[in-house]
Amino acid sequence: MPFDTPIAELLSGRLLVSPPTLPAGDELIPDWAPLEPFSRPPTPAAVLIGLVRRPEGHTILYTERSPDLRSHSGQVAFPGGKIDAADAHAGAAALREANEEVGLQPAEANILGYMEPYFTGSNYLITPVIAEVLPSGPFVPNPGEVHSVFEVPLKRILDSASYGRFRIKRAGKEHSTWQIDHDGHTIWGITANLTRKFRDLILGEA
Repeated sequence: MPFDTPIAELLSGRLLVSPPTLPAGDELIPDWAPLEPFSRPPTPAAVLIGLVRRPEGHTILYTERSPDLRSHSGQVAFPGGKIDAADAHAGAAALREANEEVGLQPAEANILGYMEPYFTGSNYLITPVIAEVLPSGPFVPNPGEVHSVFEVPLKRILDSASYGRFRIKRAGKEHSTWQIDHDGHTIWGITANLTRKFRDLILGEA
C-alpha cells in the first residue's frame, strides 16, 4: 500500500514515473572532466534517496562508507551501487543495495519515482530512486560496506542556508561541489549534488 502523505502527493507530479532510458555515453557531460577520455561505456548504477517517515517529520537516509573500501572510503553516500543483470530495473537495484547495506526491507519502501540520470567523472551513470520509507526497526549497517547510518531532517535539506561549497583539486585543477555539514558529517561530491538537485526539484527550482 502506498503511504498517503503530502510529500508523496507533492513528488508524484515532479518525478519520472518509471526508470529513465539511459542515454549513450557520448551524449553525456560528467560532473567533472577526467584527464583521459573514457575507454568504456558508463556503468549503470542506482542510489536510494530514502524519505524516512518519523514522528517529527521526514528525514533523508545517508550512510558513511566503510574506511576499508577501495573507492570513496569514509565518504557519505546514499545507499546504492551498480545495477546488476539480475535487477529488474533501477528501483530494484536501489532497494537491493539498501537491504544489503543497512538492512532496509524492500516492503518498507514505497518507490515514488525517479530523477534524471546523473553522470559522474568516474564514469558511472546513476539513476536516483526516490522512496518513502516506513522502517519496522533500526537500520543496521553492514560492517563490510558501511561504517554508520544517519538521517538528516528534510527541513534542513530544503533550507538553502544548509549548503556551502566543497573544493577539491584533481591534477592541479580545482573542482567544486555542494557541501552540507550535519552532526559531524560532511556531505559533499555526488551525494551533496544529488541532494541539492532533489531539494530544487521539491521546491520547483530545478
